[in-house]
Amino acid sequence: MNYVLNGIMGLCVADALGVPVEFESRESLLKNPVVNMRAYGTYNQPAGTWSDDSSMTLCLVDSLSRGLDYNDIMVKFSNWINNGDYSPHGEVFDIGVGTRKALFRFLERVPPLECGGKSEWDNGNGSLMRILPILFHLQSVYGNDFQSNDEAFEIIHNISSLTHGHKRSLMSCGIYISVAAMLLDEIDVKTAVELGIYKAMKYYRGQEDYALELGYFTSLENKDFINLSVDEIKSSGYVIDTLEAAIWCLLNTTDYKTCVLKAVNLGNDTDTVAAVAGGLAGLKYGYKNIPKDWIEVLANKEYIEDLCNVLYIALN
Repeated sequence: MNYVLNGIMGLCVADALGVPVEFESRESLLKNPVVNMRAYGTYNQPAGTWSDDSSMTLCLVDSLSRGLDYNDIMVKFSNWINNGDYSPHGEVFDIGVGTRKALFRFLERVPPLECGGKSEWDNGNGSLMRILPILFHLQSVYGNDFQSNDEAFEIIHNISSLTHGHKRSLMSCGIYISVAAMLLDEIDVKTAVELGIYKAMKYYRGQEDYALELGYFTSLENKDFINLSVDEIKSSGYVIDTLEAAIWCLLNTTDYKTCVLKAVNLGNDTDTVAAVAGGLAGLKYGYKNIPKDWIEVLANKEYIEDLCNVLYIALN
């Protein structure tokens, strides 16, 4: 089973599903919900067009196929923003403020791991949306149970810090990757999610540097998180809102299609919430459970598949 393809295609398809309705309100989507791939909309792009979420994820997939090199990842991010590499149609139409600032710092010769903003206002979802590929690298180096390894978390944090360096963003990425790892085991979704969150939070509780941030994740740790009403779930570009919304959608559905449609129809940051949820759902339910008509309409799908296959072969 090509778990790289499962996760990355799950992310890219969900991203493309959300692009046409990004910034639409939940109320608007309640009246006219997304049920299939749409064309045009917010960015006036053809159906199947993915955004910065997928582009930056693919930069990481491509770079990791030759090993872990933070400078190379930033070079690829720069080639995306400057030349349209890793984009569906050769142009960039959606990029977050924090990401843009970090890439400008890199162009000004700031070292890669110092490029990401570190203030409380630098907690958009721009690193969470592209963090998934590091899971595959970590598994190849440390095995499935990497959550007890300081070095593994340091790598996750470094990948986030390329664009988002605040501890809240680092923790969100750490929790997400921990959950993603558990989804690869043959256990039910609820157990996988709870175990993934527990293992990550156990690690952070043992790190004095993260003590002040622990309180921001209490909702996720609550056993009743799955039972929150949709009104209690926010789908903004704030990293914790995105993480909570994605995990909530996964917990409250039983297949890929329903999960990502639930995520998109939450409204607001539709493409990123869907991409973050779609990566998890892709890992859990597999490529074969992503609707074929969605994959067929996906821009440059062969290119995405090729990058995933190269990474999968390189790691195996």
